[in-house]
Amino acid sequence: MKEPQKLKKPRGKARVITGKCAACGARCQSACPVDGVEMTDAGEPVISAEKCIGCVKCVKVCPANALEMFYTPEELEIIARMEGAGDGEQDEEEKERQAKIAAFRGVWVFVEQYAGEPAKVSWELLGVGRQLADALGVELSAVVIGEKVAHLTREAFCYGADGAYLIDQPVFRQYRTEPYLDTMCYLIEKYKPEIVLMGATGMGRDLAGAVATRIKTGLTADCTGLDVDAKRNLMQTRPAFGGNIMATIMCDRFRPQMSTVRPHVMPMPERRAGATGKVIAEEYQLSEADIFTRVLQVITDKGGKDKVDVAGAEFIVSGGRGLMAKENFGMLEDLAEQLGGVVGGSRGAVDAGWLPQDRQVGQTGKTVRPKIYIACGISGAIQHLVGMQDSDVIIAINRDAEAPIFEVATFGIVGDLFQVVPALTARVRELKQARR
Repeated sequence: MKEPQKLKKPRGKARVITGKCAACGARCQSACPVDGVEMTDAGEPVISAEKCIGCVKCVKVCPANALEMFYTPEELEIIARMEGAGDGEQDEEEKERQAKIAAFRGVWVFVEQYAGEPAKVSWELLGVGRQLADALGVELSAVVIGEKVAHLTREAFCYGADGAYLIDQPVFRQYRTEPYLDTMCYLIEKYKPEIVLMGATGMGRDLAGAVATRIKTGLTADCTGLDVDAKRNLMQTRPAFGGNIMATIMCDRFRPQMSTVRPHVMPMPERRAGATGKVIAEEYQLSEADIFTRVLQVITDKGGKDKVDVAGAEFIVSGGRGLMAKENFGMLEDLAEQLGGVVGGSRGAVDAGWLPQDRQVGQTGKTVRPKIYIACGISGAIQHLVGMQDSDVIIAINRDAEAPIFEVATFGIVGDLFQVVPALTARVRELKQARR
């Protein structure tokens, strides 16, 4: 039997729309590749139907939109039949895509660790992951990769995980992109989670980007909010356009949906001692000979006298351009010392060279959630607010009563910080001495 002949889409013929020609100077005639356009003495085109090949070039160049494509009733019927068949093909493609998406279920949190010591952001992600999993009606799982890290699966259960995928091999003792990338992609392809969350740390940013690229899915970085809609799409909120707006991004056509979240952005969930779950132990066939990189030495920056963990502090005294000079940060140091806290700063203070970059709080610095955040001489640009607005208590000190920082402040003091800060320091010192 002969195969049915495929329909060819008619090309039609060009024709002039009466009364619309602007006599532009024979642009349509110049564009015609078959010399099918002649011009009248009035400068209007006459199109030869016998010569016209339906290339649409004359229609496209007409500045007055005075040309159109004309189709016979028979040609219009063929076009309608072809478009109807095309819609059917699109429907089938959409059904196939939806079926592939439906195969992905579950929320995963990658547990970041160094020498068996977990990064706290992993537990913070388990907290928000628990909310997402409950909303979707699926399990929350931790992914633990490393050497001698089985204890982290038990800790993950205490922070809300239902299960854990464990790969515990010597080759994963130190983080290297290649082996962790191969392993994560192997697990994702085998178990098909619909959501994968990682911390927006050095390791998390490196690994998440590599994984998303290889498995060809979307990734939203530095999210400040996560939720799901009625279609099981992950709504990923993050600052955009330099922090001037908050954008909600969704990856509705691919799975898994991937996000990274900065440390201290999500609240730490309550630890449930003794919680248990199912551990799925996997083994990925990989040897040192298969990896092109080696870790020769690990140099840590912890413990230096000038190193301060702003992100982990419970009390932060931050200064901005209102401090006027580097030497004026000494009074902030005095207040922070009395509170048992640390000194941070805005981007303006860091750019001025008054503080090192690791003290910067804000969108391009550290995200913090201290018990008390004291903002001294900080106007409150959105880039700074997104890094500290979730603090338990915010005390703002500024001479400008209209400063944006007061919009998020728990308590606001309108006044000269050079008078207010020393007075606060003296009062805290008095209260401490009275308790002794």
